[in-house]
Parts: sequence; C-alpha cells; structure tokens
Amino acid sequence: MTRIGFIGLGNMGGPMAANLAKAGHTVQVFDLVAENIDRAIAAGCIAAGDAREALTGCEVVISMLPAGEHVRSLWLGESAGQDLLAALPVGALVIDCSTIDVDSARQVGEAARVRGLRFIDAPVSGGVAGAAAGTLTFIVGGDAADFEAAKPLLACMGQNLFHAGALGAGQIAKMCNNMLLAIHMAGTAEALALGVKEGLDPAVLSTIMGKSSGNNWSLERYNPWPGVMENVPAARNYQGGFMTRLMVKDLGLAMALAEHGHSAVPMGALARNLFNLHAAQGQGSRDFSSIVELYLDKQDPA
Repeated sequence: MTRIGFIGLGNMGGPMAANLAKAGHTVQVFDLVAENIDRAIAAGCIAAGDAREALTGCEVVISMLPAGEHVRSLWLGESAGQDLLAALPVGALVIDCSTIDVDSARQVGEAARVRGLRFIDAPVSGGVAGAAAGTLTFIVGGDAADFEAAKPLLACMGQNLFHAGALGAGQIAKMCNNMLLAIHMAGTAEALALGVKEGLDPAVLSTIMGKSSGNNWSLERYNPWPGVMENVPAARNYQGGFMTRLMVKDLGLAMALAEHGHSAVPMGALARNLFNLHAAQGQGSRDFSSIVELYLDKQDPA
C-alpha cells in the first residue's frame, strides 16, 4: 500500500481521500476547514497539522483545490512563502485534480520537473455522487509513464481513466467537457420549461426526450426538474451538487482558452452568460441544474 498526502477535502476531495483510505492506503490529509478534516478522520484518514506535514514520508501527493491561484500558492509558495515541491523527495509523483487554467498547470508541472519530481494534471468529471461512489472520470495530462504510475491510485477513486496528452491536456479536455455540459444543461432546462408551460408532465416529457434524438446526460442522469428523478440535486432543492459559481468559473476558463486559440464558441459564451446571470441572482451556491429556474418566471418548478 502507498502513503499518500492529500490536500483539499471539499465536496470532491473529501470522498476521494476516503476512497483511497478504504482501499487500504495510508492517507495523510490537510484542509483549511476543520469539519472537512473531521470527516476524513472518520473515513480512516490521518490528520496533518498543515500542508507540509501532510507530505511527510509520502512519494505521492494529491491536491484538489478551487482554482489556479490556490494550486500555485500551495506548490510554488506564491503567498505562503514556502515551496512545498522542495519538501518532496526526488521522483515523487504530484497529482493535481483541481480544475484550473492551463498555464497554472504547466507552470507548476515545469517547476516540479526542474526539481526532479513527476507531475500530472488530472481534473475529474462525475460530480459529488461520482466522488462518493468512486466512479469518477479522470482526464490526465502529462507523461504517459507518469499516467501509468498514477493509474492504480486513480482507479481507487474512479472508473474511467483517460490520458488526454501532454501536460495541460487534462485541463483542456475538462474545459471542453464542462462547456458542453453547461450547454446541454441549459438547453435541457429550457426544453422542459417550454413543455411544462404548455401543459406537459415533466416526467413524461423527460421520458419521451430520453428515448428520442434530444437525449443527453443532463436529461438522463441529472434531470434538472424537481420530482422527476431521485438522488439528484433537483430532488433536494439543488443542494449538494456542482455549485453554479463553479460552473461559472469553469466556463470562464473555457472562454479564456477560446480567446487564446481564437476559437469561436458562441454557444459556450451564451451558456456562460446564463449561468453568470443565475449566480448574480443569488444562486451561486446552489447546484448548476437550478438554471431551470431562469426559465420559470420566478415560479417554483415543483
């Protein structure tokens, strides 16, 4: 079994660390929120007093943080004044599962390489439910050999493991995926709202579209209409899922990528505007599927 340092125990990181511990690995954890550490301890992890202590004795470290600035701060010491990469032994593997900008991933990865470390960017898809169930999709950028070395650990947390390409490729693929997710969630919500306003039962309409050419993941696996599907955020007032503000962040990353490559992304830009508007109306902490409420004239869809 492997001794693993794990930093960042939020909605995604906490269940991921727990699954590593469940698989028999020694998992040393740190988070800025005490309650997150308590949950990790209950799941079999070992608490560390700070991020540096979480790395002690580890040849593999996983980070799961909100944004590129946090990843750079952690590994390069941009605000903390300490370079945690220097605390790792030569040859150690750093797996960053955060969804961040490509430049940050490449900057930290290059700094790791200079210090004789291995680094992969490995953002995930599958949401909080996938993190808890250990069924996440990992989208990895980095050397093929480093991806192979990470696979046994990634398999403890996910079912689908993809090597997207060189360093930063994991982030690019994740941005493309999440932009498409935002587009089909907004479209699904719009279509359901249209049908319901014209008198259709949302469950019946969902079944019809699910067996027709309009079927998509948002409709089939993450239906945004309350009462249609169990065990999704729409069934619990849009709590406990992928927050709207995080979707806005990811769409911002996609727009920056599009600008860098001079790519036309009109539907992605529209989706960003819709989710940004939704967040601005005080819905940033609710699941992104609550976008359905934008189409309901402020009425409760239930």
